[in-house]
Amino acid sequence: MNSPAGKLGYEDIRLDRTGQAEAFDVIGNRYDEAFPHKEGQIASAEWLIASLPPGARVLDLGCGTGIPTARRLAEAGCEVVGVDLSAGMVALAREHVPTGVFHQADIADLRPGGPRDLGRFDAVAAFFSLLMLPRAEIPLALRTVHHVLVPEGLFVLSMVEADVDDFSIPFIGSTIRVSGYLRDELREVVEAADFEIVDESSYTYAPASADVQPEVQIFLRCRRRT
Repeated sequence: MNSPAGKLGYEDIRLDRTGQAEAFDVIGNRYDEAFPHKEGQIASAEWLIASLPPGARVLDLGCGTGIPTARRLAEAGCEVVGVDLSAGMVALAREHVPTGVFHQADIADLRPGGPRDLGRFDAVAAFFSLLMLPRAEIPLALRTVHHVLVPEGLFVLSMVEADVDDFSIPFIGSTIRVSGYLRDELREVVEAADFEIVDESSYTYAPASADVQPEVQIFLRCRRRT
């Protein structure tokens, strides 16, 4: 059965993760070596910490190695839950952030009625994880984030500014598929998922890896509308 109001649902599309998790399994700790400067992530994590009550429950969606986001949130006393499609990344996150709880799972698993129910969260961080999805899935992922957040919960995300959809690129010795938006369109997609954007920043970034091109990273700080 199709989704109501003409909106696509997960039942209307075919999920294709071919090669995505495997690439990050191979990359492992080299990810942090290729991206040594993460000022945008750190600033957004500090905003969450300053905005949340003590012991807040935070989901790190696409947690990667757990550095720096999950580790910093845990150090600040948050209850951290991380999710990543890559078993290798989940293993590294468990090693780097022993007080966190990490699951190998797909964001689609967390959707309403999906196979994984991790409960509700005071905040969600999604740093460069949504860009691993085709554009058709990104609004569904945002609706899933809205679903797992408490009313007026906080959401921080980052994307690389690019007008691409499920586009194959070389990445730290592997190949991955990425999607992106230009800045105004990204704002529209996020606001359409019923989030209020309360702050925005961007960084021009040149990764240390020779096969990763310089990029403009967009960071949004949002609040779930009730």
